[in-house]
Amino acid sequence: MDLEEKLARLPDHPGVYIMRDAQGEIIYVGKAASLKKRVRSYFRGQHPPRTQVMVEKIADIEYILTDNEVEALILECNLIKEHRPRYNVSLKDDKSYPYIKITLQEQFPRLQITRSLVRDGSRYFGPYTNVGALRETLKILRSLFPVRTCRETPLQFRSRPCLNAHINRCLAPCSGRVNQEVYRQAVDNIILFLEGKHTALIKELKEQMTAAAERLEFEKAARLRDQLRAVEEVCARQKITAAGGDEDADAVAFAREGEAALGLIFFSRNGKVIGRDHFFLTGTEGLSRGEVMAALLKEYYSRGVEIPPQILLHDEPEDAETIASWLGRLRGGRVELKVPKRGSKLKLLQLVHENAVNLLQEHLLARQRQEEGGKAALMELQQALGLPRLPRRMEAYDISNFQGSSAVGAMAVFVDGRPLTSAYRRFQIKTVKAPNDFASLQEVLTRRFRRAAEGDARFAELPDFVLIDGGLGQLHAAREVMAAQGVGDIPTFALAKGEELLFSEGSPEPIRLPRDGRALKLLQHLRDEVHRFAITYHRQKREKSAYRSVLDDIPGVGPKRKRALLRHFGSVERISRATLEELLEVEGMNRAVAARILEGLGRKNNGENPAGSL
Repeated sequence: MDLEEKLARLPDHPGVYIMRDAQGEIIYVGKAASLKKRVRSYFRGQHPPRTQVMVEKIADIEYILTDNEVEALILECNLIKEHRPRYNVSLKDDKSYPYIKITLQEQFPRLQITRSLVRDGSRYFGPYTNVGALRETLKILRSLFPVRTCRETPLQFRSRPCLNAHINRCLAPCSGRVNQEVYRQAVDNIILFLEGKHTALIKELKEQMTAAAERLEFEKAARLRDQLRAVEEVCARQKITAAGGDEDADAVAFAREGEAALGLIFFSRNGKVIGRDHFFLTGTEGLSRGEVMAALLKEYYSRGVEIPPQILLHDEPEDAETIASWLGRLRGGRVELKVPKRGSKLKLLQLVHENAVNLLQEHLLARQRQEEGGKAALMELQQALGLPRLPRRMEAYDISNFQGSSAVGAMAVFVDGRPLTSAYRRFQIKTVKAPNDFASLQEVLTRRFRRAAEGDARFAELPDFVLIDGGLGQLHAAREVMAAQGVGDIPTFALAKGEELLFSEGSPEPIRLPRDGRALKLLQHLRDEVHRFAITYHRQKREKSAYRSVLDDIPGVGPKRKRALLRHFGSVERISRATLEELLEVEGMNRAVAARILEGLGRKNNGENPAGSL
């Protein structure tokens, strides 16, 4: 069925539509109350340039019917998260943020750091985008309320507690020093602290201190007094007070200038702003402010973050009612989206928007200065080396191996003096068996320029400048291959570590660029970047090989389960950090095999990181 026929047969029904290009790649995912009206609208009338370019690339359209628009929104968010289509609005940083986890399902709950949310009965707080703030929070919590951080579960009795107990960082339930009721009281105080309910915590600590003094337990009363003072000091640092009494709310705004956009969220808990987070938005060109706000809300709150009962917005989002219903489902309770028109809440949002504008301006100014600095460095390099044209695209190559084994190659790319990480490439050395950096480098360059000649889109653009990490030997090996591949006219140099000498073909003496000059610093940055990239790939390859050999020795883990594990976790490193509950979520996994995997990886617990480690 061709595209025209599919458009004619679209139903007037809620659902999700998926647009693909000629190569079958998903380029856009959207939802609609009426698939018929929404999808056909793309092929009628005028559209913003970005949308028009997308429409021209549409080769096929699929759709999935849903019961209502809220179900369509849920499916849309899941598909966007899975496929990351090029033309959908996305948050620039999609890293996995750490959370504080309290294992309330256990008799003596533990305080941990985790980067994954699992429905195991634990209580999660976060995410913490500032790891420094997370460490500071843990430091305070562990000094105020010394609950255990060990991995042992269930807790085993010990006659002698660990070092943490001796330095008053653990109540030592393992040795019977504290009963469950007193221990749970400490856990409840931690929860009050993390919820931002400092007033309730201060009141609770005062009552405990008074009761201890009345029972003549002066040592305990003194300890509670010190905790009370510490909490009051932390509370005193909180300078920004949010509007709306003691409500929990998020305040969301964004700023936009040209193609650049930045979203900002202030987190208010118990009436106090306890933190903020900002994101750079891509794909907002041509969209209305309501469309951008709707995309920002869907992208951010689909990431598993805490959802408060009220979200204050600087702009009215498109499909506000549907988004509110979706957020209510995620939260398990009503969520109100509100655009204040007057009063203190409007002032708060104006403050958030002002902060967003300032952050965006700072970013644009920094980018402008970086671009100007990069261009100046390129001009200086062109003049110093007598290059025929400005080296806009620069490529660097390096080989990495460990004691002659598992050699890999890497290519780093700078455009206009800045890293273009999407163009970086990794190479597994296939033809060179013995340790030989020269031959390995020649294999990498042969494959790179051969693929360009064959029309491989990933290697189509040729460089204006090539840098080799090494000395004259590496340079001669590279030039031999490049001449054979018909790209010998590309200026090529080698930069040796130590004295930072630059070698060129046919020159008996190395070139000494000024140590404090922009040209040398640019080349050092490019050389160090490809070296880092090569070493990282080599380390990943070695670790993956080591873990695969471990998995191969575990009964019940065959090729199918290994594929399922890698598909579920995405990397061997994440498998190594997984808990028993997370392993059980893998397709086809059972408890016995999951337990054997933990045992095979040298762990007898659920594999969480102890608090204080990342």
